[in-house]
Amino acid sequence: MAPITHVVLFEFKPEVDKTERDELSAEMLGLKDKCLHATTQKPYIIRSSGGTDNSIEGMQHGVTHAFVVEFASAEDRQYYVKEDPVHIAFVKKVFPRLAKPYIIDFTPGEFN
Repeated sequence: MAPITHVVLFEFKPEVDKTERDELSAEMLGLKDKCLHATTQKPYIIRSSGGTDNSIEGMQHGVTHAFVVEFASAEDRQYYVKEDPVHIAFVKKVFPRLAKPYIIDFTPGEFN
């Protein structure tokens, strides 16, 4: 099984203040410990990191927050996206506060 890297970029709506952005970002990072595998009931996210943009290149196009979530397999990523109740509840909470979410997944080193 090949690992999967899940990259999530947030462009928050203008009315979402810093306090709420910080809370939602902390909640996104907290999914690593709160999302439990359906069969083992243990955390299955290998790594999760993220932060607020600080690029000097000016190519953000409105994106202000970035997160990288790593899974051991496509099956774990599938469960996270389609079935994990904790992740699904977070998505329902955060998406209405976003102007645009950007999500891309890849297998490291694969360039089909």
